[in-house]
Amino acid sequence: MTEHKIVVSLADRSYPVIVGSGVSNQLQALIPKTAKRAAIVTQQKIPLKVNLEIESTTITIGDGEQHKNLQTIESISQQFAKFGLTRSDVVIGVGGGMVTDVAGFAAASWHRGTAVIHLPTTLVGMVDAAIGGKTGVNLDQGKNLVGAFWQPTAVICDVESLKTLPERETRCGLGEVAKYHFLSGDDLLAIELPERIARCVQIKAEIVSADEREQGGRAVLNYGHTLAHALERSSSFALAHGEAVAIGMIFAAHLARFMNRIDDDRLAYHYKVIRDTYRLGVELPKTIKRSDLVGLMRLDKKAIDGLTFVLDGKNGIEIVSGVEEKYIDQAFNAMQVI
Repeated sequence: MTEHKIVVSLADRSYPVIVGSGVSNQLQALIPKTAKRAAIVTQQKIPLKVNLEIESTTITIGDGEQHKNLQTIESISQQFAKFGLTRSDVVIGVGGGMVTDVAGFAAASWHRGTAVIHLPTTLVGMVDAAIGGKTGVNLDQGKNLVGAFWQPTAVICDVESLKTLPERETRCGLGEVAKYHFLSGDDLLAIELPERIARCVQIKAEIVSADEREQGGRAVLNYGHTLAHALERSSSFALAHGEAVAIGMIFAAHLARFMNRIDDDRLAYHYKVIRDTYRLGVELPKTIKRSDLVGLMRLDKKAIDGLTFVLDGKNGIEIVSGVEEKYIDQAFNAMQVI
């Protein structure tokens, strides 16, 4: 199977993303030469095991978004201290997007910055979460509100770990893959999975290289995410991230249509890609109220000037601030939300 190597170009902080079958065996070669110890952050049910030539300890965190919080960061940090992890050592995140977010934030905070390598084991992690250096945890008030930009030393996407992925996790990953479809226009389902992952990584790498700290263009990677994060919180994470992103992109398309940014054909194209091609759900749960969602969207980390969304338009996907609530109501009405 072909191995793909994509470089996230950030001057002296550039790093490789390696995609392929069995590539986790390259981990030892990618560990910084200064590292004498490694702290592996993972979860109990993660199928991928790593073998290292240096001293290591494994730190297991809880499953579920309820464990993606500052208490988990404190627990990890205490275990770093007990193990004697230094700034010259390395943290290794092995798991899905939650694990890489948490491991990355813990590494960014430990001694004000310790190297981290990610081995994502889910499709969401491979095409999105593990790449780009955005790390963080949730508060009761919102998702990913506390965190840091901390680029990894390397990302290793071993597609073998996807073979045991539950169907729902695969479907969730397709929510993020569909996002790249709109960003690039590529027919990503026309290529084999490793190549598809590599293409998504390449798209994200190019965007991150141009705007590392989300001062402008990188915000397009949040397409569908404003409503998605609100849906995750309001459903107590009964909706998984990729499922919420799929719904969020449909909502964003309706919003863009009512704001006359796109036409009916482009709106229909969103349904064709997300619902018909990727076979993702596009209905909002009937138990969630729009007033709750609007309140949560106001807390979104992009919301610098009123309600802020990433929307489609004649110039492509871009960030739009100060969106009037009348358009949000119209979009909710179109999706039959109370």
